[in-house]
Amino acid sequence: MAGKRDAVLSPSATRDVAALRRRPDPSEDLVFRPPFFRDADRILHTHAYARYIDKTQVFFNVENDHITHRALHVQLVAKVGRTIGRALGLNEDLIEAIALGHDIGHVPYGHVGEMMLDELSHEHGLDPFRHNVQGVRCLEALEDCNLTLQTLDGILSHDGEGNDLRLAPARIETWEQFDRRVDEARRGGSIVPATFEGCVVRFADSIAYLGRDLEDAIEIGVVDGIEGLPEFCREVFGIGVGESAGIARAVLDVTIKDLVNESFDRPAVGFSDEVAGALRLFKEFNYREIYDNEFLVCEREGIRSMFSDLFERSLLDAGRGDRSSPIYRDHLDVPWLSPAYRDAASPALAARDYIAGMTDRYFNRAVAGCREARGFRPGAV
Repeated sequence: MAGKRDAVLSPSATRDVAALRRRPDPSEDLVFRPPFFRDADRILHTHAYARYIDKTQVFFNVENDHITHRALHVQLVAKVGRTIGRALGLNEDLIEAIALGHDIGHVPYGHVGEMMLDELSHEHGLDPFRHNVQGVRCLEALEDCNLTLQTLDGILSHDGEGNDLRLAPARIETWEQFDRRVDEARRGGSIVPATFEGCVVRFADSIAYLGRDLEDAIEIGVVDGIEGLPEFCREVFGIGVGESAGIARAVLDVTIKDLVNESFDRPAVGFSDEVAGALRLFKEFNYREIYDNEFLVCEREGIRSMFSDLFERSLLDAGRGDRSSPIYRDHLDVPWLSPAYRDAASPALAARDYIAGMTDRYFNRAVAGCREARGFRPGAV
């Protein structure tokens, strides 16, 4: 049965037999639950995955149940990625595992929260905070899922915010090579995926969020419409002026077909020049009108204060071993946390990991609680 499965895969696809775990799993099954299929299951059953349900995609503190959160986004990326992977003869199980885990490391309040946590990391002598590196840490150090190298590499290298025209895998074969990649990513380096499946997810990430983010922005009134979207983008994606629904579908249809046509039976994955150019202009529009919109930017100082207060309180409680504190109750003393992590984490690292894993709603409650705590003064550590 495994042989029949391999027979329908492209020569570029990652074979199940190539899956590499840090600790060999004697129950590994190449037929009914192959390694990458099992990786997807392990990610689905993590506590970190459950918290996707209330993690901001772009817009925070908005009372609208129709806008995208991380839980929906990773499913969209998985769907887009598997559609492309099926057409190209790639390993769909690996694509799904990478897609479902690729945003595990994101923090409350999205990219704004990541910026604040990175600043606090510098202030407290920690390594820079990178959500892709944190995703690997969540699945290895904190919950110890023993995932394959190929899945973790895809999560590490998933960055969908660049303007890649074409990607060819940068193959690796050992955990030593992977660990060097983690160090490079921690320093801010952009890592090229080691597999074709990882390359597909990187493109699928952009395909999934661009149109959807614009639809969400229109839904809540941050953007009036698409009149400011460059005409070239509207022409390539077939979006008429005045349309506010169906933008994401139009982007998905054009980009998926283009990526498959431009990548089939070729040594790299990528778009045509025309579609790549339209995507670049679309991203520039979204950054200008959405991600850097005053609606989001004006909140940054308040969010900075919230992150700082909560970090200082969590650091104080971890440093003095206050087991009644939420950082112990909801992080350091939970039964599913890796004992090796619990024994080795410094108070500052524990505080950062605790905050990074929060949902937006829990974060808001935790900030309110620490500000109400008797005798607590931010900066008293």
